[in-house]
Amino acid sequence: MRCLLAIVFLPFAVAAATPNYDQHIKPLLRQHCLKCHGGDEQKSGLNMQNYAAAMKGGSGGRIVVPGRSSQSLLFEIITDPDDDSRMPPNKPMIPQKDIALIQQWIDGGLLENAGDKSMLAKRDTRFHPSANAGVKPANPAMPGKLPPIRTPKVMRPLPVMSMDTSPWAALLAVAGQEHIRLLNTDTENVVGHLPFPEGVPNVIRFSRDGSVLMVAGGRPVESGKVVLFDVKTGKRLAEVGDELDAIIAADLSADHKLVALGGSGKVVKVYSTTDGRQLYKIEKHTDWITSIAFSPDGATLATADRTGGLHLWGAKQGGIRLSLLEHKAAIRALDWRSDGKLLASVGEDGRIIWWDAKDGWPTINKSNAHSPQRKPGIYGKLRNGVLATRFDQRGRLTTVGRDRVVRMWDEKGRQLTASRNEALPLTVAIVHTGAKAVIGDQAGTVRFWRLTK
Repeated sequence: MRCLLAIVFLPFAVAAATPNYDQHIKPLLRQHCLKCHGGDEQKSGLNMQNYAAAMKGGSGGRIVVPGRSSQSLLFEIITDPDDDSRMPPNKPMIPQKDIALIQQWIDGGLLENAGDKSMLAKRDTRFHPSANAGVKPANPAMPGKLPPIRTPKVMRPLPVMSMDTSPWAALLAVAGQEHIRLLNTDTENVVGHLPFPEGVPNVIRFSRDGSVLMVAGGRPVESGKVVLFDVKTGKRLAEVGDELDAIIAADLSADHKLVALGGSGKVVKVYSTTDGRQLYKIEKHTDWITSIAFSPDGATLATADRTGGLHLWGAKQGGIRLSLLEHKAAIRALDWRSDGKLLASVGEDGRIIWWDAKDGWPTINKSNAHSPQRKPGIYGKLRNGVLATRFDQRGRLTTVGRDRVVRMWDEKGRQLTASRNEALPLTVAIVHTGAKAVIGDQAGTVRFWRLTK
């Protein structure tokens, strides 16, 4: 089932000036903190009466890290969900608007006053289309007349767990029970099917040049495999892996030579596609592997797990490069921007993070980006996970979350669009022209969202 809707680009507000200590933060500290951590009394050796003292920290060390609110003790203790641990003690939580201001101050570089300079190093992560990895083929791959296949009958549509669009052609591949459905993204009509008798396709990815379709999945607690298809002919080019459980995460390198896969075994395995030989394995993760992504140039491999672990590796031999420690819950998806400068990660902790691939710095860290609205009579913590994300060819990032909203962000993390989906969206893709977003949801519906200004 499919549906066409429209997303309208929203004008974003002009960003306010970065908060500073003298004008914005000290008044909040005076109201909430200085009675115990001021000039008269310094519990735990912490004095926040003035900027220099606040930067020094207390007996336990520094309480703020420039640009990293998620790693700053001050932010941690004022947002702790435990009433007995949260500061200030024996009082309600500090108002959310005040918490947000403190977070902006930390992430903005801990300015002392309006004339101060940020402690953060300047970095150029602007998107340059000329630096895109890969060149558009003269004749982008589209399927010819594929032979008909018999697909299993189902009582109701299965949730759309995976799908992908060709980077250069009007082609969408959607997961189905023991098959992959191919649609023309211009006409939105089915143009063919590919058999996947191995089971359910949990991962579908086109190669960077669009000529190969990688499908990974299997049958839970039984078997898992990765299959590579020729997009034009539908022919099987290679079969990789022989897992004892369904594969959850996988990717194909830009040169088609490597396949990385992982799942409940907590191990990432990297295979050669030429002979199916396992080249190396990564055993650093402590929980299920949830997402894997090769960089556009094929030099780096990103792997993520169910506890929020995220690591970058040398793709050829598997040597560790960086560990990116920001997520507090399962990471649901990874995607590289096409120029290779940024890696995006999203997770069940509600975060969207744009990472500088050069040194692993979180250039943008958006928390509660998909926070659901609380309905009357609903109490307790609301699940605010971000479930899927993809960059488009212009460097914009699209995300979907448990709030059932489709959002698009520019390279500075400013929201461009927002539109609610009827059912819970599970996966997202962008057509090669950037004119449409495609959403696969829990109801088994594929929705085309026309992006209009």
